[in-house]
Amino acid sequence: MENQIVHETYGVKGMTCAACATSLQSHLESNPGINQVSVNYADNSAFIEFDPTTITFKKIQKAADEIGYQVVEYTEYDEEAEYTKRLKNLRLKLTISAILTLPVFIISMFLGETIPYTNYVLLILATPVLFWSGWEFFKIAVKKAQHLTTNMDTLVALSTGTAYIFSVFNTLYPGFFLSRGLEPHVYYESATVIITLILLGRYFEERAKFKTTGAIKKLMGIQPKFVDVEENGLARTKPITEVKRSEIFSVKPGQKIPLDGYVVEGTSYVDESMINGEPLPSSKTLSDYVFAGTINQNGILKIRVEKEMSSTLLAQIIDLVRKAQSSKPPIQKTVDRIASIFVPVVITIALISFIIWYFVGPDPQLTYAFLVLITVLIIACPCALGLATPTALMVGIGKGASLGILIRNANSLESAEKINVLALDKTGTITEGKPEVQKIIWNEKYNKEEGIRNLILLESLSEHPLSTAVIKYFDVEVPESVSDMNFINIPGEGIKGTINNKSYFVGSQQMIQNNHLKIDPQLISFEQDLIQNAYTIIYFGNKEEVLCIMGIRDSVKAGVKEAILDIKRMGVEIILLSGDNQTITGKIASELNIDQSIGGVLPSQKGEYIKNLQEQGKKVAMAGDGINDAQALAEADLGIAMASGTDIAMESAGITLMRSDIQHIRIAILLSKATVKTIRQNLFWAFGYNVLAIPIAAGILFPFTGYLLSPMIAGAAMAFSSVSVVANSLRLKRKKIN
Repeated sequence: MENQIVHETYGVKGMTCAACATSLQSHLESNPGINQVSVNYADNSAFIEFDPTTITFKKIQKAADEIGYQVVEYTEYDEEAEYTKRLKNLRLKLTISAILTLPVFIISMFLGETIPYTNYVLLILATPVLFWSGWEFFKIAVKKAQHLTTNMDTLVALSTGTAYIFSVFNTLYPGFFLSRGLEPHVYYESATVIITLILLGRYFEERAKFKTTGAIKKLMGIQPKFVDVEENGLARTKPITEVKRSEIFSVKPGQKIPLDGYVVEGTSYVDESMINGEPLPSSKTLSDYVFAGTINQNGILKIRVEKEMSSTLLAQIIDLVRKAQSSKPPIQKTVDRIASIFVPVVITIALISFIIWYFVGPDPQLTYAFLVLITVLIIACPCALGLATPTALMVGIGKGASLGILIRNANSLESAEKINVLALDKTGTITEGKPEVQKIIWNEKYNKEEGIRNLILLESLSEHPLSTAVIKYFDVEVPESVSDMNFINIPGEGIKGTINNKSYFVGSQQMIQNNHLKIDPQLISFEQDLIQNAYTIIYFGNKEEVLCIMGIRDSVKAGVKEAILDIKRMGVEIILLSGDNQTITGKIASELNIDQSIGGVLPSQKGEYIKNLQEQGKKVAMAGDGINDAQALAEADLGIAMASGTDIAMESAGITLMRSDIQHIRIAILLSKATVKTIRQNLFWAFGYNVLAIPIAAGILFPFTGYLLSPMIAGAAMAFSSVSVVANSLRLKRKKIN
């Protein structure tokens, strides 16, 4: 028996910057038995794939704890409670730090010469700022050092710790530098202001970061927490987590349906807009299926549970969104590699700058060298770089969910903007998937009312799928069967019946020919028109001639033609792939102005066709809704499934459209373009910030302008860079995508 590989998303506690995510990810991936790790700083989660026979979850938790992080089950991880706790803790530390830093700054800048024992006062005020408000920086930096890794905390701890130790030394032993003709400067204000500014940046970052996970929180809020379950004829309220399959529960008008199931009693209308995007409510009666999170409108329903809490469509949607927001596209993997070497590179640059300033800088050389060292360490924060991609992706994926576009992973979102070919399945994707009578003609020599009655009588006994379309078209009650009636099904042709000693036929052209029925000339021209326009034709006749001809076709969905034109305007070539015959497929393609059509293709041939397009260098999206589309959906650069289709199609696709409207494919492409554009903007500013800031911090402007960046200004600039990246990502939330 094969080992059961675990694929699970967990909560992570203790991450304070984007480099933390990279560090935790690389540390966990180094453990045998862990196949894949994707840590997301933006929503404090980790997707881990591991073999439980090689490494247990407890060992994974222990490995994370070694470098200062906690990995917990999502059932133990209340994101909102954790956010509230983190924010409260940050606010307290920031407040204490700010209260103590303000006098340190004022004394250092303006009152240093007027207060006795100035340096000792500054030492007393600065110590709690560093070792209470800023203790987390030092604790994590030490744990990282023990495993020969670094992160942003390493930079903060090194810079502020160095400034503090240097200042304490000069406070306690001022004579050391005085005896060498140097001024014993102290930098308590630099250390405390840096800690305060970084805490302030993290506070605003935490608040902004939490907003990017709003889509999941809103989805989770849709499902009721309690259910009114029937037990022994009595109603009892139970937590939703305790309700099992096959239990019966009731839902009153205005209440949300808590679990997926079948209606066993009652009739009502249900608002399913959160599932299908349709504004009109759906009628629900006996044996109809209902979904968790939808709203019962006007009648009491009793429902038998089909899916428990963790298996409902809503739960699958939440899991899909969460996994998508935790996944990483190729662009983020590149950024992660840069971030992992960034801190060691910065430390190296800081040390080289220190050496250069110490040996060739102006007097006092040690003071200048020391200032440059601190400034470079502070300003080169990799947080903006680390936040650039995940925050934009989370907002983009969340916005997609709000528009009824479920994005399985970040790679799918990034791929959508590159698509230049869209292959469409026909049935259920661009058509309704429900054949209906669209054209009909009667032989005027016969009684139409009697003909309809006899036709409906025969079709009501047939099990052929098209029989339902015929009965639905006439929209009359099925007549009571007569005593003198018999019925024969003739495979491949249709049905033959006798009613009141009169013979009738319903079926294909083959049946009409085999029974030598005549067709009136008026009906012949109508028949030819149906053939030319790729209708499925049904004939109804007596033993002498055809009484009626019906043209049946699957209706094209409303708005499809306009959507196809809109997608083509974006430079995307469209191809129609169908298992239906080429005549019907080609006719529909022609009506919709689709570039190319291929009919009569098997599921495996669809996949092969997608491969051939990719070998030509094309980026292909495939949209479908059936099991027969699953291979092509998985093969394509981007698979797009209709939520009205099968679970297998949805599992194979990268994007699921909750509303089966291909106009949403265009919206998905536009959303991808907007998201990738936001990522590029974020990366430009993050890289640009570091490219410009590090040389300035190292003193490159000093020989020309005499300007040297202050460590305090460096701390403020670093905090601003992270907050600005998150703010730019949040702009996407308000962007109109149409």
